Amino acid sequence: MLNILLQNTQETAEVLTDVEQPVEKTLSIIELISSGGVAGQLIIALLFLMLVGAIYIYFERLFAIKAASKMDANFMNQIKDHVSHGKIDSAQILCAQVNSPVSRLIGKGISRIGKPLADINTAIENAGRLEVYGLEKNVSMLATISGAGPMIGFLGTVIGMILAIFELANAGGTIQMDVLASGLYTAMTTTVAGLIVGIVAFMAYNHLVVKTDKVVYQMEANSLEFLDHLNEPS
Repeated sequence: MLNILLQNTQETAEVLTDVEQPVEKTLSIIELISSGGVAGQLIIALLFLMLVGAIYIYFERLFAIKAASKMDANFMNQIKDHVSHGKIDSAQILCAQVNSPVSRLIGKGISRIGKPLADINTAIENAGRLEVYGLEKNVSMLATISGAGPMIGFLGTVIGMILAIFELANAGGTIQMDVLASGLYTAMTTTVAGLIVGIVAFMAYNHLVVKTDKVVYQMEANSLEFLDHLNEPS
């Protein structure tokens, strides 16, 4: 009797061992995108291009703004010294050598020395607008991408849900997850991708705006210092 019980126990253990254990499924980003169908892949590709464009604009403008903010701390002292001693040509040469937004503004003002102070101020302001326009070149594209990215992702979400409902309608009343999978993958992946693009572009845009404002403040401060020097009594 004991032998029979031991034999039954061993057979039961063998049966339990032979039962297939659940396999944990993993899904890579590439598989997730490829499972989303053609519509999802097209939207993901568009969002990827927008992300690459946003990153390129960010670093290109960041380096340009950093280069524009570099200026010798002794620059204005040298300019005021040249102007005080009537060395206008030397002051203009110094501005040309430095070649920064501040030096170009000061150079524009120096070229107007001898005219009324209001005319000099107007010339500097006009030159300043051009410099600010150059600093903000393509930065508005980041704002556009930050707003358009999530909207395009939401478009993919709507398309994915439409595809899921269409497949469900053609399934004959039987709900199967594999039938809905393609549409749901499209909906979810495009939403995530759109949000990522929007967040990256939004943060890049705001960072560049802060950097640009610092350069603009530097231009204004040095321009006022130059005008105050011209307005000082001889």
